[in-house]
Amino acid sequence: MSVDKDKKHKELVKRHFDNLAAERFSWIKKSSGFYHEDIRFMQELIPVGSSILEIGCGNGNLIGSLKPSYGLGIDISSKMIEEAKYKYKDIDFIEADIEQKNLFTEINRKFEYIIISDTIGYLIDIETTLEKLHKLCNIDTRIIIAHYSPFWEPILNFAARLKLKMPELSKTLLNENDISSLLSSSDFETVKKQKKIIFPFRFFGLGRLLNRYFSCLPLLSSLCVRNYVISRSLKFNKSELPASASVIIPCRNEKGNIRNALKRLPAFTKDIEVIFVEGNSSDGTWEEVKKVIKDSTFINKGFTMKAIQQKGKGKADAVFQAFELASKDVLIILDGDLTVPPEDIPKFWKKISTGEAEYINGTRLIYPMEQEAMRFLNYIANKIFSILFTWLLGQAYTDTLCGTKVIRKKHYDKAQLINKDLGDFDPFGDFFIIFGASRLNLKMVEVPIKYRARQYGETQISRFSHGFLLIKMVVFAFFKLKAT
Repeated sequence: MSVDKDKKHKELVKRHFDNLAAERFSWIKKSSGFYHEDIRFMQELIPVGSSILEIGCGNGNLIGSLKPSYGLGIDISSKMIEEAKYKYKDIDFIEADIEQKNLFTEINRKFEYIIISDTIGYLIDIETTLEKLHKLCNIDTRIIIAHYSPFWEPILNFAARLKLKMPELSKTLLNENDISSLLSSSDFETVKKQKKIIFPFRFFGLGRLLNRYFSCLPLLSSLCVRNYVISRSLKFNKSELPASASVIIPCRNEKGNIRNALKRLPAFTKDIEVIFVEGNSSDGTWEEVKKVIKDSTFINKGFTMKAIQQKGKGKADAVFQAFELASKDVLIILDGDLTVPPEDIPKFWKKISTGEAEYINGTRLIYPMEQEAMRFLNYIANKIFSILFTWLLGQAYTDTLCGTKVIRKKHYDKAQLINKDLGDFDPFGDFFIIFGASRLNLKMVEVPIKYRARQYGETQISRFSHGFLLIKMVVFAFFKLKAT
């Protein structure tokens, strides 16, 4: 009996969208305010030139707007697929029921992004369908599920009756937590949730203003029409996990810490490259670096060692020069002041080498600190910034300013491309990496470290001038990352 019901449901869905196919572009034009905002946000999530699969693609309007290097759209409606093929000739389209048993096996390729937009509520068995997607995912694939907020459903139904919106069939109503739960039970991990579009009309530019600056605000965001859940597959091939690491040690006037850095750094994996990047010191740091990297004690420890002198100024300049020189899978920053103990680096490695995280940020604000390790005003500022950036980035940060950060080199390379519009105003490099990880929707995990007082030299941080720059970064991040 249930099989007959399922079959009738499929036939009803197919017939409904077949009947709407000829008018679909007209409905999109009529609701252009909504679709403009929806596509705009999808373009923020998906870089041009990505490989994309859209499940429930309709007439191809969304996937066609994203300019994929390779695009594949699947829809149950033959008439919708006809419209899609006619308009988007450089994208492949398949008429098929996505709950068909062997469909995903037949596709036999991996995608960078898989979109399920306004489709999930029509599925008969959501979990089983999601489980099939693992065959199409690699370790970096992101699943994006876009859907209407259940809060808006009565309003949208009323708008459809007034012919202000395309009519829809009744479907399963799901909020973002329901979808995250379904993803979790299908071995996907939610990386981020977003709410967008508080005013789905253009109305002489007012819609863009409200959607950019008000839909992201706390409380008001709960009134948004659109919810997006971004997740990753946890069924990745172990061969895709990283096996080597480049440890970057920026150092300026840190002569007394150079030897200790190598002596205390554990051999946490078989293939470790250590890169010292020296920043025009006045205490003989460069001479000490050249001496230490030739020491057979550390060569026998299994480290491959390199050293360069910084061409410009600031920690960001030093770190990014070393990143370009690095040749291993994972980039690890270990500040030359050793306030983050080298002995803690294996904790970071464990998170990224097992696939538990894709970007790891240290946090100094969990364990008690040694006296003088961090001044009280710095501690308060860090707490404030952590609250702001948790809101701005959609993932929980307790300490954005901890210098120890870990990211795969391939993700850093992508971050360079996606962050081109951010400018060059971050003297530390911390926020360039954090913003890049956020824009790439990487899974972030924090590792608590026991922050130590400096044993040699003096801090390179100008607390007030750099603090002002950090305030500028918060404002900049709001306009670039949140109010989009």
